[in-house]
Amino acid sequence: MNPIDPFAPALVGPLTLRNRFIKAATFEGMAEKNLVSERLIEFHRAMAAGGVGMTTVAYLAVSEDGQGAPGEIVVRPDAASGLRRLAEAVHAEGAAISAQIGHAGPVSAGTGRHGLAPSKIFSPLAMKFTKAVDDEDIERIIGEFAHAAKILADSGFDAVELHLGHNYLLSAFLSPALNKRKDRWGGSVANRVEFSRRVARAVREAVGDSIAILAKLNMVDGYRGGIWIDESLEAARLLESDGVLDALELTGGSSLKNPMYLFKGDAPIDEMAQVFPQPLRTGFKLLGGKFLPSYPFEEAYFLPFARQFREALVMPLVLLGGVNRLDTVTRALEEGFQFVAMGRALLREPDLLTRWQKGELSESLCIHCNKCMPTIYSGTHCVLVPPDKRPGHSLKL
Repeated sequence: MNPIDPFAPALVGPLTLRNRFIKAATFEGMAEKNLVSERLIEFHRAMAAGGVGMTTVAYLAVSEDGQGAPGEIVVRPDAASGLRRLAEAVHAEGAAISAQIGHAGPVSAGTGRHGLAPSKIFSPLAMKFTKAVDDEDIERIIGEFAHAAKILADSGFDAVELHLGHNYLLSAFLSPALNKRKDRWGGSVANRVEFSRRVARAVREAVGDSIAILAKLNMVDGYRGGIWIDESLEAARLLESDGVLDALELTGGSSLKNPMYLFKGDAPIDEMAQVFPQPLRTGFKLLGGKFLPSYPFEEAYFLPFARQFREALVMPLVLLGGVNRLDTVTRALEEGFQFVAMGRALLREPDLLTRWQKGELSESLCIHCNKCMPTIYSGTHCVLVPPDKRPGHSLKL
C-alpha cells in the first residue's frame, strides 16, 4: 500500500480540506464584549497561513448562560458581521474554518453563573451547587444550538464542532458521575446520549448539507465514576447511527474535575495561581495540585483509546492529543484516522506544517510545559514565543 499523504486534500462531509491537519480548538480568550476582535481574526489568519486544512475557533457559547470563561464569543445576530470577517480572513489564506459551539453547563458556575447540570451537583470551581435542568431548559438549549449553527453557516463558516466533551453540559449528561437523573434523560447510555443526539439532529436540520458537522466526544472523563470507553463507545455508535455527524474528534478529561487529563505533561500551578486574586491565589498554590495533577506526557497519548473507536466505527475520526511528529501523523492515517487535530504544537510554531511540507521533519518545539493554559485570561499564547511573534498579539483587544 502507498502511504497516505497527510498534505493531500481530503473530504469531511460536504467540505474538501486542503490537507489532513486541523487546528484544534484551544480557547483563545480574545473576544471583545463577547464578539469577534481583530486580535482573534489575526490569530486564526496566522494559523491558516501556517498551513492547516481547517482552523477551529473555540469556544463559542450558544447562549449567555452557556459561557464557561471570560472572553468568549456568544453566537447571536450581532456577532455575525465579525464572524464573517473572521471566516473571510481564514479563507483568504486557503484554509477552512470551523466553530466549536456548546453550552458550558456545570463549568459555567465558575464564571459566577448558577451553572446548569443534569443533576444538582456541587461545583468545586464556584463552591456552590448547580441547577438541574428541566425539560424546558433542554428544549431551549437544543434550539439555541440550532440557531447558533445557522448564524455561523450564514456567516461563511465551513463547519461547526459540537462540544460533547470535558463535562460541559452535553458531556455532563453522558457522565454517570454527574447524571443521576431517573427520568428519560438519565440511567442508560441511550438515555444519557439522547440530548446530544437531538442537538446534532437539530443542527443538521438548521444548516442542511451546507456545512460539515463534527462533534468532540469524551472517550473517558478521567476520574472515578466518570464515563469510560465502554459506555462512550456505545454513545458513539448511537451518534453514528443517526447519520448526522460528518466526523468525531476524540478527547478526554474534565474541565470541572480533572483538566490535566486532557493536556498531560506538567501542571502550571504557580502560573495558574497568578490569575486569581488573594486569598484564592495562596489557596490555589497550596491545593491546586489536587485539581491539576501532573500526568507523564507521551506523544499521541489518546491513540490507544482512540483505536478502540476506530475498530468499532465506520465514520471519519479525528485523532487529538499531543501530536508532535509528522511520522506519528502518517501512522495514524495508515491506521484509519482521517484527520489529526493539533493545538499546543501550533501555538508554539504556527508555521510547523509549512516546515514539515518543505521536508524539515524535526519534532515540534512544544515541550508541553502547559504554561499556555493560564494565558487564556490574557490571550492564549505560548510563553516561549516572543511577544512580537505571537499570532494576534500585535493587536490590542
